[in-house]
Amino acid sequence: MIRSTRSPLPQTVRWTVPNVLRRPLWLAPLLTLALVLVDLAATPPTVPPETPTFPNNPSASWLTYHLAHPGWTAPGDPNGAFFWKGRYHLHYIYEGRDGVSWAHVSSRDLVHWKWHPTTLTPATMGHGLFSGTGFLTREGRPAIIYHGEGSGRNQIAFAEDDLLERWSKPVPVDPLTASGDLPEMRHWDPDCWLDKGVYHAISGGKNPHLMTSTDLRHWSYVGRLLHDQIPPLDVPRDEDISCPNMFRLGDRWMLLCLSHWIGSRYYLGHFKDGRFLPDSHGRLNWMCAFQGGDEDADLFAPESLQTPDGRRVMWAWSRVKHRLKGIPMQGSIQCLPRELSLPADGVLRIRPLRELECLRFDSRRERLVTIESNTRHPLRNISGDTLELRIVLQPGSARRYGLEVHCDAEGRNGFPISFEPKSQTLSLGETRIPFILSSKEDLELRVFIDKSLIEVFANDRVAALSPHRYEPRNVGIALFSEGAATRVKELRSWKMRSIYSGPTTFRASVDRGTSDPSSTAGLHEGGRNPVPSLSGK
Repeated sequence: MIRSTRSPLPQTVRWTVPNVLRRPLWLAPLLTLALVLVDLAATPPTVPPETPTFPNNPSASWLTYHLAHPGWTAPGDPNGAFFWKGRYHLHYIYEGRDGVSWAHVSSRDLVHWKWHPTTLTPATMGHGLFSGTGFLTREGRPAIIYHGEGSGRNQIAFAEDDLLERWSKPVPVDPLTASGDLPEMRHWDPDCWLDKGVYHAISGGKNPHLMTSTDLRHWSYVGRLLHDQIPPLDVPRDEDISCPNMFRLGDRWMLLCLSHWIGSRYYLGHFKDGRFLPDSHGRLNWMCAFQGGDEDADLFAPESLQTPDGRRVMWAWSRVKHRLKGIPMQGSIQCLPRELSLPADGVLRIRPLRELECLRFDSRRERLVTIESNTRHPLRNISGDTLELRIVLQPGSARRYGLEVHCDAEGRNGFPISFEPKSQTLSLGETRIPFILSSKEDLELRVFIDKSLIEVFANDRVAALSPHRYEPRNVGIALFSEGAATRVKELRSWKMRSIYSGPTTFRASVDRGTSDPSSTAGLHEGGRNPVPSLSGK
């Protein structure tokens, strides 16, 4: 027999093909090709992860300086916020190609965001990803905790690269009682933080549960989160605590959370006997509509992080789709980032993120004016639908005073932002917000207009958001006073640049941040953290 000079067939072929078929030389390449084709058919093709992309020519009604998903989707809960290796990272829930996933954006300045590939998906984690938070482990390693859709458990996963694009397989959070039994509890929206070397985790909802761990794998059930000695507050004791986010603020602990019936809110308090004892409660959302299919809330599902310089910055999903129905608009809209602080007087301060000032241009001032009783004062040199306004009003005896935005050419039919001293009420359109202003205190407003979305900050103590439908040609602004005159002490304006003017997709070769280990301030435990060890869990 003359032996072929060709290379022998693969071992699998030589062992499985009968000798009678192996002998003809012309069959060898055909059999090899057939086996390759069978192997290819059995191996599913590798599909690249989905990456949200901002369109080149978005609708003129799209928001310009609010972070929002580039296209319609829901929900939009912000989750998993970090400052890591020179970049801020934020995730939010959306209905991705594979189901309920976490979209991923990052930024150097908390203002200009770029989308990463969506890698936290049902395909990679084995289940959909509902609400959760991010934190750093004791070793300084980024980790996320979230509710696994359909898994019946909350889950923890660990970052496996510095871009936060690769994550470990999730580990379920299964606490045990002191007797080694599984407690009767609801596994729902979780949070996790590190305090004095011990991990604490919340399983949210009504009467949320608390558990502790030293290794993030073995959990001890503590009991109910809220202490039995909680004083009477302006909400029921068993009010919904979903999307919880616990952290130190000033000399207290703050629990940001969501009630599905109230919207974003918070508690301030301290820990006693290992459980949280709040002594005050406040609202961050001022409008909820959950009847007849109109599921809207101005601020829903909050999340926060701590910046390297110690500021606490929060976001929340602006759930406004029904009130803006029919207007081309992005989905998963986030409110403007807000700085939270708690000075010695114990009153929460809420300010717009200072980095937003980098978007300002075309600064203008209005000369000092007095708005006469029952008159309107249209501004002739200030107008637009992407603006920041700063207005300081000196209260007199007027029963109502303020401004209107999105006015017509006559300075009328706009969206009113007003204050009523007698009822101590700040109003944005139909939204009414309790706001105490002393008789000797000026009303200081910062107003952000971004197309159909308006946000107002009053005296750094109250913040509110409202959507508003308007005709694109109606961009005027007017001041008004009812019942008596009001003096305007300061009026400034800036046009605001779009945060989407440059590339919006992350490219590691261009956008990778520094690897400065001193720039790894954690999410839920302040101060500096060591460089992470990504080799162990």
